[in-house]
Amino acid sequence: MRATMIYAPGDIRVENLPDPKIVNSTDAVIRTVAACVCGSDLWDYRGINPVTEPHPIGHEYVGIVEEVGGDVSTVRPGQFVIGSFFASDNTCPICRAGYHTSCPHREFVGGCQAEYIRIPLADGTLVATPEQPAEDLIPSLLTLSDVMGTGWYAAKAAEVGPGSTAVVVGDGAVGLSGVIAAKELGAERIIAMSRHESRQKLALEFGATDIVTERGEEGIARVKELTGGIGADSVLECVGTPESMRQALLSTRPGGNVGFVGVPHGVAIDGEQLFFSHVGLRGGPAPVRGYLPDLIQRVFDGRIDPGKVFDLTLPLDEVAEGYKAMDERRAIKALLRP
Repeated sequence: MRATMIYAPGDIRVENLPDPKIVNSTDAVIRTVAACVCGSDLWDYRGINPVTEPHPIGHEYVGIVEEVGGDVSTVRPGQFVIGSFFASDNTCPICRAGYHTSCPHREFVGGCQAEYIRIPLADGTLVATPEQPAEDLIPSLLTLSDVMGTGWYAAKAAEVGPGSTAVVVGDGAVGLSGVIAAKELGAERIIAMSRHESRQKLALEFGATDIVTERGEEGIARVKELTGGIGADSVLECVGTPESMRQALLSTRPGGNVGFVGVPHGVAIDGEQLFFSHVGLRGGPAPVRGYLPDLIQRVFDGRIDPGKVFDLTLPLDEVAEGYKAMDERRAIKALLRP
């Protein structure tokens, strides 16, 4: 099969690798219908995460089940399925509490920018759609594998609720998905922090009520100005840098909450400052598996259309251009067709 490999920062290649096979009786193999490049893949592409040897890359996927192990009972060959970037059993106490990405049996699902993927713990990881989706639904369904589910978790972790004010720090695909989530969860005012016109336009289409272009102290001051001087009830931190975390914490009112889903790089939090701020802080890898049934139904019902975050579609053979376009911020998110 053809699959994407990263060799070094900036060095993305498509190569022929052995087709995946059933290894354990709980596995499934799916034929990839669509995959994509994630903002977190860019940490490796930019050399911020070290790349010590060539390896397959990509962790977002939708596809058709080709084969299942003998102990798989919830999905069957021929079904269109979506799964999380972490495999989980979906039965342990941690999964039942809603934190599938901390399942004690979790496995990272990588190498998804490929024609076929082996999915461990298929019963606990994959969710079949109610029917074969129409072609125009596939981009939105693909977002549920990560970015839409991650934006949803950011909003839930920040305790967005009816009538609340939410701020979204980050205008990438996760941040834009967070705008959708905040609206769906009932936020009355949604402030999107963005400096890019195309992303501002999409944020407003998704439900943002205000756009803040300022950053740093000016950005914090602008949020305070828009919230009567006290800060937002909920802030979604969707970047993962020291600057974005500081922006989030200082834009939140006392007693408010920050949901942080940007993978932290160099982020340090002052415990004393957090203590006296009365700001709640919750984050981590999004447990998207728990949200899949609900989000799939919202897509099929036409309530949400997160697939609009894809503004570049490429064949798998041109995946390197997808990375380059996202790195240069010429694209929000690149969809790949194997």
